[in-house]
Amino acid sequence: MTTDTAEREQGTRFLPKFDDRGLLCAVVVDAATAQVLMVAFMDREALDATLASGEAHFHSRSRGRLWKKGESSGNVLRVEEVLVDCDQDALVLRCRPAGPTCHTGATSCLYRRLENGSLERVGS
Repeated sequence: MTTDTAEREQGTRFLPKFDDRGLLCAVVVDAATAQVLMVAFMDREALDATLASGEAHFHSRSRGRLWKKGESSGNVLRVEEVLVDCDQDALVLRCRPAGPTCHTGATSCLYRRLENGSLERVGS
């Protein structure tokens, strides 16, 4: 294990490990219910904006730019805690949503399950 790897995996320094496109995975969960609300990507700019503002920002791959969750709907995600995985290439954001998380109006973006080759709606 190299010093960098040891520090990243066992140390106290925050050393996010972005992929070759400059992104890391962020899983958003409801701080009150632990329901998974969405999965998105963060680049350095999104991570810095999130940490500075306390509201979740992401890198929109479709828009190719910084995106504040709720910037048009008002359904922002207030970050209560950031959990960092063992090799610092994924985050879990424990958030308080100000409304539905999904652009479809569903509470969570993960509102369907795969059942026998078909998608079946679950929850709200």
